[in-house]
Order: sequence, then structure tokens, then C-alpha cells
Amino acid sequence: MLGPQVWSSARQGLSRGLSRNARGWASGQGRKVDIAGIYPPVTTPFTATAEVDYGKLEENLHKLGTLPFRGFVVQGSTGEFPFLTSSERLEVVSRARQAMPKDKLLLAGSGCESTQATVEMTVSMAQVGADAAMVVTPCFYRGRMSSAALIHHYTKVADLSPIPVVLYSVPANTGLDLPVDAVVTLSQHPNIVGMKDSGGDVTRIGLIVHKTRRQDFQVLAGSAGFLLASYAVGAVGGVCGLANVLGAQVCQLERLCLTGQWEDAQNLQHRLIEPNTSVTRRFGIPGLKKAMDWLGYYGGPCRAPLGELSPSEEEALRADFTSNGWL
Repeated sequence: MLGPQVWSSARQGLSRGLSRNARGWASGQGRKVDIAGIYPPVTTPFTATAEVDYGKLEENLHKLGTLPFRGFVVQGSTGEFPFLTSSERLEVVSRARQAMPKDKLLLAGSGCESTQATVEMTVSMAQVGADAAMVVTPCFYRGRMSSAALIHHYTKVADLSPIPVVLYSVPANTGLDLPVDAVVTLSQHPNIVGMKDSGGDVTRIGLIVHKTRRQDFQVLAGSAGFLLASYAVGAVGGVCGLANVLGAQVCQLERLCLTGQWEDAQNLQHRLIEPNTSVTRRFGIPGLKKAMDWLGYYGGPCRAPLGELSPSEEEALRADFTSNGWL
């Protein structure tokens, strides 16, 4: 059962409805929130004793805040959200909101396995400062996560969320792609503003853009490795782990794409592919945090069971950055 406070907050959000501004459902003209741009999915720093290091989180956000990002994603996959308690997740969002520049959007990962828990987490994250909720597909019972089940889940969350909802498909972690037909149906919901697609299938991204073209719905690429290709088929930005370490370069790639400088964009994209692969699929969050330590941010340790890189892995990671001119 949802508690009385959660229901009350949800009802208040619904009552404000389409009168809300950029921090709510839509503008006065009835359009959904514009989420176009580049977002780093920020990491969660930990101390040597595996406690969340809120001071280092704030330091990283202050440094990242000097770059031309549209905003930040907090508690995405890169933020190790499955390893945090509910109270830690909310505290991270609250601290991030306080540390971020006020003109940046804060997208908070509020996905849980049950619809009820996701609604409660989404409402709570709105209360501590999130501008929009990024909701990952529930996946533990993936064999039963049909289009109908996922449409029901996201519709209920969006109905009760006081902030806009962004769909999040990350099959490398969940083993589940949010089906295109479900995305098309959900794109019609007035409180679902877009989608982050991390699958890397540019044909699928292009199809989703095409199928939702009559809706006020935006698609974000889920990685810097296919950012140029995603822009070419109609994506409007990206949530890119690599932006935690090469944020200026990822934003430069965005500018080159938006201004039609495709040859320069292609050259830059090529130089980002290997380091991007290293900090995502190849070495994951331990690799990203190690690169952050090298490039002026605080990476630090991961929370168990994620372990440190081996010496050979660290050498390979460094080679991918050095050979492309980033170290």
C-alpha cells in the first residue's frame, strides 16, 4: 500500500498538471519538458570504508557544472544505484540538487522492481529536488515483462509522478529491451517526455524516433560510442558515462552534430569510441572511476561486489585513452 503522505504528494502533483513549468509536466503552451542535450550520469563516490562520500560527490558536481551540459543524471546505472539503500538514494539526489547549478536539469533514476516501490521512490525524489525521473525497466521477472506489463507499469508511474518521466532501456544490465511497440504507446502519455536507449542499436533508435514523430517525445542516446549516429537518425542528446571524464569533448561532438560539421564530428567520434568502450562495456564503472582519478575528478572505489581493476586491466584502460590523445 502507498502511504498517505505518498498519495497526498502524488495528488498534489497531479492537480498542478499541465500548469507546471520546466520543472513539471509541460510549459504554458502545453508542450512537454525539453530534455535535449548532454548529461553525464554521475558516479556515486565512496570512502575507503564503503560509505557514500557526499563531499566528493559535491566536488565532482562543482567541476562538471562548469561544462555546457543540459543537466545531470543521478542514480543511473553508473551511480551504482542497486547497491544503495533507499535513504542513500534520496540523500544523493538531495545533495546533487544543492551542488548543481540551478539552471541545469536533474534527472533522477527512480526505478525499482515493483510498480508500487517505483511510484514511492519517484514521488520522494521529486520532493528532494529531482526535475524528472528516469525509470529503468523492471527485470527480475523478465520472462513476464511483456509489452502489456511494461505499459501498465510505466503508465501507473507516470500517472502518479509529480515530475516528468523518462523511459530507460539498458539491456546490457537488465537483459531486457523496452519493446518498440511499448515505447510508441507510452510516448502518448502526457507525463512521459522521452527515453534513454542504451542498447546501441541505431536502427532501433531511428525507428523509435520515426514511430513517435507525431508525439512530443525525445530520444537520448545512452552512450558516447554511438552519439553521432544517434544524432543522425533523430536523437536529441545523450546520457554518456564518458562525459564524466571527457565532458568537454562529448559536448563538442554535440555541437558539431547540431551545426552539421559532420566530417569533424566523425573524426572526434572515432577518437571517443575506444575510451568509451573501456569505461562502459569493457571495464565498466571501475574503469570509469579509474579514468576519473586520472583526469581531475574523484573516482575512488566502487561498492562491493564491484572490485578494482587488475594491473593488466588498468594498463589496457590507459592505453585506450593514451592512443587517442586523451592522456
